Amino acid sequence: MEEGSELQGIQEVADRLGITPRTLRFYEDRGLIEPCRIGTTRVYRRREIARMQLILRGKRLGFSLKDIEEFLDLYDADPQHLEQMRALAGRCRERIEELEQQRQALDTTLSELAKMEAVALAQVRAHEPEAQAANG
Repeated sequence: MEEGSELQGIQEVADRLGITPRTLRFYEDRGLIEPCRIGTTRVYRRREIARMQLILRGKRLGFSLKDIEEFLDLYDADPQHLEQMRALAGRCRERIEELEQQRQALDTTLSELAKMEAVALAQVRAHEPEAQAANG
């Protein structure tokens, strides 16, 4: 099967998305994708590949599986995708606020660590002449 063909096998899709076949099976088990079957072989259509791209993007942006499932359900239920976009915008705002709080906490931690480092280095430098004299 070629990359541009309608149906692709599990390994082809995994390679294309940079994930493992096990990851695809995980999202299938969760009901987020539904590959077709030809006998016992899983085959993926464009729709499932697009859904996996959305899932992976959602995970990369820090959304929970529950959030992602809701977005996908809204996408399927609303042909104009207005509810999905409304829900997505709200959840994005929440995620932005979470990340901004985390950034603020990281900035505070980095500042405190830099001050501690400076104090520790100052003490080391202050005692270096004493240590050199004792060893000399």
